[in-house]
Amino acid sequence: MVGVLIFLGMKNKIFVTISFVLFVFCFAVFYVGLQKPNIYTPKLDKEIKLPNFVGNDFFSGEMIISDNLFKNNSYYIINIWASWCIPCRAEHSFLMALKNKNLNLLGINYKDNISNAQSFLNELGNPYSKILSDKNGVTSIELGAYGVPETFIVNTEKKIIKKIIGPIDNKKFNEILELIK
Repeated sequence: MVGVLIFLGMKNKIFVTISFVLFVFCFAVFYVGLQKPNIYTPKLDKEIKLPNFVGNDFFSGEMIISDNLFKNNSYYIINIWASWCIPCRAEHSFLMALKNKNLNLLGINYKDNISNAQSFLNELGNPYSKILSDKNGVTSIELGAYGVPETFIVNTEKKIIKKIIGPIDNKKFNEILELIK
């Protein structure tokens, strides 16, 4: 009887030890995984021609064809955003700084309530020279967007030279400035 109790006691200690080791391992895997950023920026091996698209002007509702937007030979930044998007709020100060660099910023408001989007712009400022409303998301999908925020840098020949998935941060802001020199 004593031998059985000792065996059960050892079995219980082994079970507790294995459970503890397994818990520590799982905790370590999740902790390391959460520390890595999950923002993906695709590498463009070649410049991609900007597809033609149609959208409605954010303020007037007038239909706008993309060929009419990209007339002068300068760089454009197309930013897809929404008022309900928290990362869009985080990147907004960088967009305001890009506006001060005399760039053409085109905003595409993605699946948003117009009054919420206007409140967003009233609160944080409007960095865009033109804003299109994309209520159903079709325009953004035609451009190749996966969600919000996404930013496309378009050169003077209407070719996408950089695509940024996720919010613009200091590093990406400096990359944009280097591209448009």
